[in-house]
Parts: sequence; structure tokens; C-alpha cells
Amino acid sequence: MADFSFKGLLQEDGWKENVHVITDNKGIITSIKENVIGESFQNFAVPGFQNAHSHAFQYAMAGLAELHSTSQSKNDFWSWRKIMYELALNISPLQMENIATMLYKEMLRNGYTHVAEFHYLHHDLNGGPFNNLSEMGERLISAAKRAGIKITLVPIFYQNGGFGRKPENEQRRFISDTFDDYTKLLEASALSVKNYKDASLAYGIHSMRAVSTENIIRLSQIKPKDIPFHIHVSEQLKEIEDSIKFLGLRPVNWLSENIDLNPEYHLVHATHLTQNEIECIAKSQANVVLCPSTEGNLGDGIFPLNEFLKHEGRWSIGTDSHVGLNPFEELRILDYGQRLTSHNRNTFGNERSGDNGNIAILSALINGRKAMGIDQKQFFEVGAPFDALIISDQHPLIQTASLKNLSNTLVYSSDTSMYKGTIVNGEWKIKDGRHLDQTISSSFISAIKSLAIR
Repeated sequence: MADFSFKGLLQEDGWKENVHVITDNKGIITSIKENVIGESFQNFAVPGFQNAHSHAFQYAMAGLAELHSTSQSKNDFWSWRKIMYELALNISPLQMENIATMLYKEMLRNGYTHVAEFHYLHHDLNGGPFNNLSEMGERLISAAKRAGIKITLVPIFYQNGGFGRKPENEQRRFISDTFDDYTKLLEASALSVKNYKDASLAYGIHSMRAVSTENIIRLSQIKPKDIPFHIHVSEQLKEIEDSIKFLGLRPVNWLSENIDLNPEYHLVHATHLTQNEIECIAKSQANVVLCPSTEGNLGDGIFPLNEFLKHEGRWSIGTDSHVGLNPFEELRILDYGQRLTSHNRNTFGNERSGDNGNIAILSALINGRKAMGIDQKQFFEVGAPFDALIISDQHPLIQTASLKNLSNTLVYSSDTSMYKGTIVNGEWKIKDGRHLDQTISSSFISAIKSLAIR
């Protein structure tokens, strides 16, 4: 059993003052008491964030794709992808685990307590299967366990090199040739998930261009109810052009006509949408996973959030390639992109509340949990695990902020210097900026040196 006390604890309807939280020996909340009198309270608790889209291995190349050619050729997602392939073709299982462990430690330090790992680096260096089909996925689960973060493993079906095209040699480590190959990978992944009590499984397809349409339909039909389904969609204009040429429809239009889109579906990026597609996604209550720091880094474009919100669209956040790792920063970038195009500062606010910060946190949390397969609408509740980012009350901006302004101070003006630490299942995983396992950094450095990429 553990007993925590906070000056403020953020719930879905606002901040609660002078709060006691008691957990059992498994970190499950057994009691939440507000307005407790006669004690000295410190710090503020925000629910731990969900990182709804991660490619862990790409953390190794953060900052390495910014030396651009002096030629007049365009540098965009497709040129960035060549650098990513070079990395993907050389990572060993041990290197994957050490890179992911470092990444997950950093996610925890920034306030994420659960990650959806969109995992497609499945095979050995030659593109052949490991004896354990889920070898690489198991390494990611081991990394999450060592760091202490919760993980939803999303083993990705990746079959083609493009619409109607065979896979490229550079994609050989990703490929499941047939539907049966992918289902075997799923089965192996389900066994790997059992190795860690805080691991779960989701289904996923890399993109419309990467899997045949019949297999997309087939997978959606066999997916068990309440299991999340993740897919990249409409991230690149070229992908949309190719989809129209090959299928006669844009990607989201095709999905809405052929798949029963519902709240279990998580459409990653969805950057380039028509009005009809915006309305289709919103009406289906499918979620869009936005990764603002990566989308900005790649020059993808700006998601039409303002229009999406008019139709009560649902969205969460992820860090994708991990050039940024702070959930509040993702929310800032998302908001500022909208302000720059709409010339309106009230991005998240609505008729009931103009509190942009609280509304943004609410959407990221509730829909982020859905991306993990969790349907929990209260931020903190009895019977649920106590997962929290703890904000220090010693920073001058936090000390002087009223509760009315605290959420917006965090979303628009915070950084990790304001964080006391991160708690998962009632246990401190990060405290005063430090993880208990100090060998994580050295293992990461060893992996990067052996890859000789930085």
C-alpha cells in the first residue's frame, strides 16, 4: 500500500485541491479524498499520457536526417525514408532492445506512462524469420519492462512496396508475404505479450499502399472486438495520388466504403483529408493519431483539426520518429499550426469552455487510452492503476499559477525542469529526473556506437 498527497490533482472536470490518493500493493487506487484539512501538501498530479504512435528504432536516428543535399532536389518524407531504411537494415535484436529501453525511459521522464509500439521491423538482417517469429517484438516488450512503461505492441502487417507493387529489397525485414504469415506473427506476438503484465496486443496495417485490399478487409473481419486497429493513412500527397490511380478512391474514402470504421480504429496522421473524409471519420467515431513534432519535421502538412473538431472528431497524440518526446510540446505544436492557418487562438475551446489546455489534455488522454484498448473516461478513479506525471510546486511559474490557469501553464509554458517525476502502478519510475536503472544510458550508448551511425 502507498499513500500520496498533492496540492492539486487533475480530473476530467478540473483540478481538485489537497488530495490524498491511496493505492494497494499492485498500484491500484483504493481511495481518492479531496479537500483534506490539516496537512501540508506538495506538487500536482496529472494523469500519465499515452503515446499512441511509436517507431522505437527510429529514436537512434533523431537529428541525423537534417544534413540536406545542396542540390535542387526536394528533401521530403521519401528522401528521409531512405535514411530510415539504412538504419532498419542494420539493427540487431539486442540493439533494438537497448535503443527502445532508452527511448521508453525518456518517454517516462517526459510524462508518458503507456506506449503503442507500431512495430514492423520483424525479421533478421537477411529478411528471413527468426526462430521466434516475435523476436524483435519480444525485445520491445523487454525494453518496456526494464524501463517500467506500459506497452501495447502493434505487430504490423507489411506486404507490398506500394499499391500493386512487390516489396523493395530495403523493406525485406518488414514483410509478411501472405495473410497466413501475418496471422502467425500475431500469434507469436500474443505469446510474447504474456511475458509482461503491463503488455497488451493490438492489430495493425502499415498503410493502404503496403497491404492488398482483400487482406485489409479480411483482417478487419477477423479482428476481435475491443482490440485496437492502427493504420497509417493519407500522410503523403503521393500516397493519395497513387491510391486514386490504383483504387479509384482516396485512402479514407476507400476505408469508409469497405471497412466498418468505429472507435476501435486509429488512423495515424490522416494529414490530407477532404471535407467528406473529415465527416466520415468523425461520424464513425474512429480516432486520428496526430504526431505534430514528426509531421512538422518531415514537412508532411497540417492536419485540418479545426474543421475536424466542428464535427466532434476524436484525436490523440504520438511521437512517431521521436524528434520530440514531450506530450505538452506535441499539444503546443498541434495548436500553433492551427493558429497559423486559421488566425484564431481558440483551437481547442468550445461553447462550454474556453480552457484550451484542459480540453487538449482531455482529448489526448481519453482517446490515447482507446489506442491502447483501455476505455477509462475518468482521469483518476478507484479501481484503476495510479499512473501520473507529478509536477513540482517549486518552479516559480507553477508556484504562482492559480488552479484556473494551471493546465494552460503546463500545456503552453512547461518543460521537464518543472517535473518531479513519473509514477506507474503506484511506483516512482522517474524521480527528480532520474531513473532507478542507471545502466540504461550506457547500454544505449554501446548500441549506438556499435551501429556507428551518429
